[in-house]
Amino acid sequence: MQAFEYANPGTLREAVNLLPAAWGEAEVLAGGTDLLSLMKNYVVSPKRVVDLKNVQELQGISDQRSAVRIGALVTLQELMDSELIRTSFPSLATAAEGVSSMQVRNRGTVGGDLCQRPRCWYFRSGFGLLAKDGQGKSLVPEGDNRYHAILGNGGPAYFVNASSLAPALIALEASVKLVGPRGERTVALAEFYRAPARDGEREHVLQPSEIVSEVVIPAGSRGRRNATYEVRQREVLDWPLATASVALDLNGANVRQARIVLGHVAPVPWRAVEAERALAGQPVNEETATRAGETAVGGARPLSGNAYKVQLARVVVKRALLAAAGRRA
Repeated sequence: MQAFEYANPGTLREAVNLLPAAWGEAEVLAGGTDLLSLMKNYVVSPKRVVDLKNVQELQGISDQRSAVRIGALVTLQELMDSELIRTSFPSLATAAEGVSSMQVRNRGTVGGDLCQRPRCWYFRSGFGLLAKDGQGKSLVPEGDNRYHAILGNGGPAYFVNASSLAPALIALEASVKLVGPRGERTVALAEFYRAPARDGEREHVLQPSEIVSEVVIPAGSRGRRNATYEVRQREVLDWPLATASVALDLNGANVRQARIVLGHVAPVPWRAVEAERALAGQPVNEETATRAGETAVGGARPLSGNAYKVQLARVVVKRALLAAAGRRA
């Protein structure tokens, strides 16, 4: 790990003032479960680390009239322990619970999870976010791509978004507040992520001088039936192979509106819009949930080693829908 300057601000404004205008000069430390491993492996080598642990503005879960606010420093364990989250947003609690390590759940934060860097082993081995060799050719299509994207993978980005919480929050129409030197801005979480098109771009729209301060779930999402279903290779600490989070607005037994978001199958959390449309006006049952799963992967383009993810994506969509509707898979 390269030597760095350590900063321990007491307020959000102090923290923002410590951040530079360009990536690479400084990094924000929340729980540290991702950043420290990146620094130990020299994937990132910031000259300054800004620790947010004493910034009280970033703490707490609050039930407000117009929305539920979740501070960026709320831990995954706090999400699981919150009665408000468990009863109103079980999809979010399930996503947090999927992180099986108690140590990580008690250190890892909501903001850190949303900003977690890709787990792509080419990126983690120093080949960059777009995983290129010395001649500028992508290593992924002809390399070991077992855990890479099957959707939105036309290039040059082939990694999968690593966030455990983002699919559930996007299905709930959450937004994030970003605070920077020019003030505060709110971004729909569905628009927070992007697939980088060139070297030097990051996988989100956060600027190097900005900090994620909170997540906001609109009050209208509280009445929706929601659930998350995921498939992992191992029950120990590991990342999912595929996940689906859904939120259903029901009119009696039929779907008025559905939101279906897949995780770990694309460079961004993947909104299955066609599958949502196919459910409109339909009851959620074995037949319609199966059909939605098929539709969700209609545009899949598996690589040489990850075709198995197509079937997993079908299954997680089907089972998340059935779980949200209170039916057994």
